[in-house]
Amino acid sequence: MGTRVTRVELTAAAEELLRRLTARHGPVMFHQSGGCCDGSAPMCYPRGEFRVGGADVLLGHVAGDTPFWMGADQYAYWRHTHLTIDVVPGRGGGFSLEAPEGVRFLLRSRILTDEEWARIAAEPPLPTGADTAG
Repeated sequence: MGTRVTRVELTAAAEELLRRLTARHGPVMFHQSGGCCDGSAPMCYPRGEFRVGGADVLLGHVAGDTPFWMGADQYAYWRHTHLTIDVVPGRGGGFSLEAPEGVRFLLRSRILTDEEWARIAAEPPLPTGADTAG
C-alpha cells in the first residue's frame, strides 16, 4: 500500500516559524484540543512536556518529525478535513511556544476529496495515544 493520505501540512510561514522554535526549544509537537483555550488554534509544546491522552489521534507529522495530535472529540468533528497550519499576527494561547513571537498558529481546513476518502478507507486506523509514545 503506499503512503497514508496527508491530513496535515504547514504553510511556508508556519514551517519557518517551526524551524525557529525547534532551534530554540528542541523537538516540539502540536496538539489540537478543541478545548476552551484557543480551541481552533493548534498549540505547540516542547516534545515531552505535554502528555497526550490515550484517545488522542495522531494525524501525522509535519516538517519531518513534528507530530500533530488531535483530541478524540475534536477529531470526531474534523475527521473529514485536511488541515493546513498557518501563522497569523496576534497573540494566541499563552501556553503555546509561538506566543512571545507576536504571532499565532492557526488552522485552515478543507474537506477531503472523494479520492482521499477512498484511500483512507483502505488505510489502517490512525494511531492513538494508547498506541504510541507521544
